[in-house]
Parts: sequence; C-alpha cells; structure tokens
Amino acid sequence: MTEVSETEFLNKILEVVYKLSNIVKTQSPRFKKKWDNYLKPLNEKPHIIRQIPLEKKKFLDDINYRIKVLKNVEQATLDGFYSVKTLLQTFYGSYFDSELFKKDFSEDDQLILKYFVAKEILGNLIQYNKLDHESVPLKYNVIARNYTLIKLKGQMNIEILDSLKKLNIKDVKLADVNNIMKEIESDGIIKIEKKGKRFHYKLKKELEISKEGKKYYSQVLQPLVDFPTLFFRSFFNIRELNVTLDKDFKFRDFLLKVLAKSATQGFSPTNYVFKNLIKYYEKIQEESK
Repeated sequence: MTEVSETEFLNKILEVVYKLSNIVKTQSPRFKKKWDNYLKPLNEKPHIIRQIPLEKKKFLDDINYRIKVLKNVEQATLDGFYSVKTLLQTFYGSYFDSELFKKDFSEDDQLILKYFVAKEILGNLIQYNKLDHESVPLKYNVIARNYTLIKLKGQMNIEILDSLKKLNIKDVKLADVNNIMKEIESDGIIKIEKKGKRFHYKLKKELEISKEGKKYYSQVLQPLVDFPTLFFRSFFNIRELNVTLDKDFKFRDFLLKVLAKSATQGFSPTNYVFKNLIKYYEKIQEESK
C-alpha cells in the first residue's frame, strides 16, 4: 500500500467528510418526509440525523474548524444509530398495536409484517443488532436472524441459542428458546419436531404478504423499512481512510491503530475512527501552542 503524507491524508479525510455530508443531505430529509407522511400521529419526533455543514478550504486551513466538523460527524454517527432505534421502537412499541396499522393491513398481513420488518432491518444489520436487543421483541429477532437457515435446512434449538449468543444476548437459556419457538409456532410461521432431546424447527409459512398488502406496503412502509440498511451501508463505510502513513507523521502509531478500524464497515468502527481523529487533531493543536 502506498504511503501518504500529512497533506494527502488531510485531503483524504476531507473527501470522506464531504461524502458523508452529502449522504446526510439527501437521506435525512427523505427519511423525515416519509416519517411525517405516515408515522407522525404515533411519534412526532423521530431521531433525525443532523446535517454536516462543510467549508472545504476552511477545513484544510483551520484546525479549530476541522475539529468542530469532525465532532459534528461523530455526533451524526450517533444520530444514525438512534434514528434506527427510534424507528424500531415506534414500529414495535406503538405502530403494530395501532388503529393505523389495523386499518391499513389485513389480520394475516399484520402477523407477517411484524416478522418481515424485523427480518428486513435486523437481518441486514448484524452489527446494529449486537448493540440493540431491546427495541424488537425476541421472537421477531430470532426469525430476523435465522429465517434463511430455518427455511433452507431447519435449525435445532441449540443452534438458535448459539445465534442469539453471537448477538451478545447472554442471559437467554435453552428453555427460553424453546418457549420463544412455541410462540412462533402458534403464529403459524414454523413447525416443531422433536429429535432426541432436542427440538428441530422448519419453516411452515413464508414471510409473504398479500398482493393488496404488498401494494400498500410499498407506498407507506417500505421507504421507512429500507432506510436503515441504505443509510448504514453508505454512511458507515469509510474504507478510504484505511491508508498507510509515511514515516514523518506525528503520533503515527496511534493513528495507524485508529485507521485500521476503517477497514470494517459499521456504526462502531466509524464512530471509533472519528472519535479518535478528533483526539489526534486536538493533540496536534496542543503541540502547536
């Protein structure tokens, strides 16, 4: 990998911040508009991702301004996380019990959508799911994480337990899994077979809604359900910062360790990188005094 100088590195950070600023500029108002059009009666104040104003020349020339912008980006990463959390809490805390939901979708579609929405969001965002187990009831989370495997070859209760432990859900026992899967069976989604001392789960009903339900889902829910995956995959991707620094860098070892995290997509590594870029430039600022 080619080594970069301090000037090249600063330009690289500027490119990334500019990219993130543009993502927020387009996606955040779109999310707010779709929310206001449909979910506002249930929650007037979703967590909206803040804008990232950026003056390119000032960012390059003024270290105080640069630190301020980086702090704003770091806060925007937190906003991204909490915007998804607010969405899930609104879906599972109020929307799925609301008259609005019952009016718009048939009883069969209502049942399926509670599982389907979890699959579409948590099924795509494993890193997010490791940090948030509370917003979505566990039975929907289980299907979100295991739907494909249950559909393809079935799953044993011990395998379900293992998948929950990988999400950092530590306090769930095998008996809890058995009870959760009985609930899912009573919803008609899976069938349970006994295999020795273990239980084996196979898919009974695919997560498909009616033709009429699909039509309405695509109008009112899909833009909101798709937002977390679209935002996470674009905003929490700063691989351009995974660079090798030349030997003249101050605090080079510290920075190399920080930048190595940018090779991994996701909220946690992105938040970590920006937190520590702030620390880096604050150190530089201290030295120049």
